[in-house]
Amino acid sequence: MNKSSKIYVAGHRGLVGSALLENLQQKGYNNIITKTHKELDLTNQNDVATFFNTEQPEYVFLAAAKVGGIIANNKYRAEFIYDNLMIQNNVIHQSYLNDVKKLLFLGSTCIYPKNSPQPMKEEYLLTDTLEYTNEPYAIAKIAGIKMCESYNLQYGTNFISVMPTNLYGPNDNFNLEKSHVLPALIRKIHLAKLKSENNWDELMNDLKLDNKEEVEEYLSNFGISDNSVEIWGSGKPRREFLWSKDMADACVFIMENRDFNDTFDADCNELRNTHINIGTGEDISIKQLAELIKQITGFRGEFIYNTDKPDGTLRKLTDVSKLNALGWNHSMSLENGIKQMYDWYRVK
Repeated sequence: MNKSSKIYVAGHRGLVGSALLENLQQKGYNNIITKTHKELDLTNQNDVATFFNTEQPEYVFLAAAKVGGIIANNKYRAEFIYDNLMIQNNVIHQSYLNDVKKLLFLGSTCIYPKNSPQPMKEEYLLTDTLEYTNEPYAIAKIAGIKMCESYNLQYGTNFISVMPTNLYGPNDNFNLEKSHVLPALIRKIHLAKLKSENNWDELMNDLKLDNKEEVEEYLSNFGISDNSVEIWGSGKPRREFLWSKDMADACVFIMENRDFNDTFDADCNELRNTHINIGTGEDISIKQLAELIKQITGFRGEFIYNTDKPDGTLRKLTDVSKLNALGWNHSMSLENGIKQMYDWYRVK
């Protein structure tokens, strides 16, 4: 890519896409195309075809996706597989038809088996059963990887797949029904802190509710009181977290420095696992994460672990040796990242 290359960032308003857009702009790329969902529905085949025919982007970052936490993944299973497959199929296929020079497809480490050896190497893909609660989303992302590989093999395209670990940062989703664990914990603990301080004005402003009774009901539904916060599961599962801006920097680094042909051994008989993990190679238990957020927010209450709720996969730690060998490493520590994210949430 050069600074004037025509670059399309799909999903530029989300956690991933907004970080990619910012990183590209900071590095001097000045010909970036973005479209909101209202302007372009990526699940609509005809609309996507018209967009590509008209705009003719040279490079594509495919960050658009339907995402959510364990509750949303399990509740909206049909939407998660349908929407993600449609988005991927349309954007990847039109990138081929319109001679896009390079595409970067962003997946997720949930593609790996539930009981995968740790840390998870790229080669562990499709070696065992997936975690049930997010199986539809994972299958869609696996299909995206295989679609990129298949188009590269049959049509000679240059489509690369990367698998980021759990991401967090500015523009994250704090909806308690649909968010991932880290933003959900930040918001729940923050709301409990406000409740313990009897800060009703800020509580009503945060929740967009008009009276104390509505606030009390909402907080109760999510296990939030002035002296405790309910957390799903045992707190024992371990998760790896990557600052979204670090993820974006890794993606642009890969787009600038790697081609599909660099990701595999040309002498191999069967082409598999050409994707690249993006992460920190470090993890933390949910219990430790909650205690860290408690310390940062200043909440003085306790945590109640609801073991009737699912834990999900017990450990998800990526092996990032392939990425590190290319010369890229993360820079943001988890503690500093949470502090910055909490500050962003309070003023957004």
